[in-house]
Amino acid sequence: MISFLRGKIINKTLNYAIIEVTNIGYQVFMGETFLADLKIKQELEVYIHHRVREEASDLYGFPNLADLELFELLLTVSGIGPKSALGVLNMAATEDIREAIIRGDANLLTKVSGIGQKTAERLVLELKNKVLRSSQQTGSLDPLSLMASSDEIDALMSLGYSLSEARQALSLVDSQIKDSGERVKQALKKIFKK
Repeated sequence: MISFLRGKIINKTLNYAIIEVTNIGYQVFMGETFLADLKIKQELEVYIHHRVREEASDLYGFPNLADLELFELLLTVSGIGPKSALGVLNMAATEDIREAIIRGDANLLTKVSGIGQKTAERLVLELKNKVLRSSQQTGSLDPLSLMASSDEIDALMSLGYSLSEARQALSLVDSQIKDSGERVKQALKKIFKK
């Protein structure tokens, strides 16, 4: 199985790049946001998920191990294929997606084409403990930022703030404040002070 490639991009499209490694070109499917930053003739290193099926052998590339691990976790959920999993990774930063899953925020995942409400809820239900366990082992998530409810996040996002901006502002709100409306007001004050 191929798990890592280092080479030069010789061509790219909207959903894959061809990476030349010692005179062999590998077609590697990638997320839109990762692909957008890449240039022809650029040297790069990618972590690979090698998916072998009866009719195809596909490579999916990621800039780091965290993205690869989340992609592979997403594939364990029934009804989530590689295209949907890449769509989830395009939606937000890996840490933000992990946080949404831990909080039980299925609404964020329904914004991905091909993932409906029921699939998103099942995804959150099946992955919540796995993502929480993984995040605790690596220490990648701040427990204070998990206190924000999905309604508070949604309220700030509906005002035009990104998921990471909303999460960061809510993490600065005094933990003694329990009322969601007041937490959103305080978060907005924190944003405007910047």
